[in-house]
This record gives sequence, structure tokens and C-alpha cells, in this order.
Amino acid sequence: MPKYETMFILRPELPDEQYDSLVEKFKGILEGQQAEVTNVNRMGKRRLAYEVKKFREGYYVLFNYTGVGKATDELERNYRISDDVIRYLIIKEDE
Repeated sequence: MPKYETMFILRPELPDEQYDSLVEKFKGILEGQQAEVTNVNRMGKRRLAYEVKKFREGYYVLFNYTGVGKATDELERNYRISDDVIRYLIIKEDE
């Protein structure tokens, strides 16, 4: 199966419990599509290089996972409809 890496940035003013629930939600979406999450790295709040949606900082999270393309499509769809995600990037790793 192909390996993927995704990083998403959440709004900085959310409470810690909401960060936990959003990370679990996105991890559950991947696992629901038969993808295997191999690494979850919560980098925490960091300053953005430039202003994004009127935010100067954000809460960074990195996932590494293996799965089929439909898992990535479903994850991207959920990133787009979530108001708490201010930026995301999904890349396919070289094998």
C-alpha cells in the first residue's frame, strides 16, 4: 500500500480537549477507510510564516499512514468542510 504524510493546522484558540477530539476524528476517518496510521506527531502551537485566514499562529499535527487513495480523498473532504482546519497538505511518500 502507498505511504502518505499529512500535516494540518488547526485554529489556535481552541481548548486542548477540542484538539484531542479533532485529532481522534481525523485518525478515525483514516482507520474507517482501512488505512493504518503509523505515526501521530502533535507539534503544538507555532507561529505561521504569514497570516492565514487572519491567524498568525496555529496548532500543527502530522500524520504518517498507509492506505488506498479513497482514504486520502475522504480525509481531504473532511479537512475542507471543517471550520477548525486552517491549512492542510497531503503528500504521497516515495517508496
